[in-house]
Amino acid sequence: MNILVTGGAGYIGSITCVRLIEAGFTPIIFDNFCNSKRTVIDRIERITGKRPLLIEGDIRDRTLLDQTLAQHKIDAVIHFAGLKAVGESVAKPLAYYENNVGGTFTLLQALEAAGVRTLIFSSSATVYGDPASVPILEDFPTGATNPYGRTKLMTEEVLSDIVHANPAWSVTLLRYFNPVGAHPSGLMGEDPQGIPNNLMPLIAQVAVGRREKLTVFGNDYPTPDGTGMRDYIHVMDLADGHIAALRHAIGKPGTHIFNLGTGRGQSVLGMLTAFERACGRPLAHTIAARRPGDVAACWADTAKAERELGWTAKLSLEDMCADTWRWQSSNPNGYAD
Repeated sequence: MNILVTGGAGYIGSITCVRLIEAGFTPIIFDNFCNSKRTVIDRIERITGKRPLLIEGDIRDRTLLDQTLAQHKIDAVIHFAGLKAVGESVAKPLAYYENNVGGTFTLLQALEAAGVRTLIFSSSATVYGDPASVPILEDFPTGATNPYGRTKLMTEEVLSDIVHANPAWSVTLLRYFNPVGAHPSGLMGEDPQGIPNNLMPLIAQVAVGRREKLTVFGNDYPTPDGTGMRDYIHVMDLADGHIAALRHAIGKPGTHIFNLGTGRGQSVLGMLTAFERACGRPLAHTIAARRPGDVAACWADTAKAERELGWTAKLSLEDMCADTWRWQSSNPNGYAD
């Protein structure tokens, strides 16, 4: 089966492409490289022995999408393409709405015209806003606290409306929690541009000497050690979740919603301590005030994914840290280009 993977050269998309190839699918990567590097295509080939077809382009380019869909028999789409920095979304909301929501509109119009109606959407646990309780179930109320989150929520609503209007569509909304880790080979991992927005790459950059210390925002939360707790999931488990969702979606119309996480919360200081064990030395950190909008604790209930997809996260916190350190220490400045 040919799977169009928008944003397929990005962190999660590229590792999902590896797992697609290993599972016998043929990924076709569609990426404009605004948040990724071309070198990743070489790395996919080194790991799998197969070089995925790359189409360099933007999902807002309807002509190129139409050409791509006409030239390749696409069976399904995994839609990763999107801007993803919360802080940047607050500063540049129009760019986020245009790219994440507008780009998805264009993609959906092209898919509808081509008769491709199976789509897996890369959503986010941010659509739950500040949850009233944990663990978070898929039927919890949704809401967003920043433009990035609203673009995910808006896209989810659009996709649900499409299924309601045309029941031939099969749409799966995958709400990720906090992806971390790297491919165990050390060849592929997270390579954020500028200052990372997430905890794990910040810790890794301190460990490799790119940053002086980690800033921990808030140590007075109602959690065991006072720091915020999140559900961190290994990117390899996350990629396998996409494979499971894809197999589930084929020939099964409707809207399907799944949390992808471990079902366990890890604190910021707990993550730091685990990474210190992985790299073999203490890492400098400082405590700062809480950031506005941060919640104390957030983790998933993953029973539905286990029950309906047959999927569960298998890799441990130690695996997440060891694989991240292998990637970062082997590639201190990320991908070469």
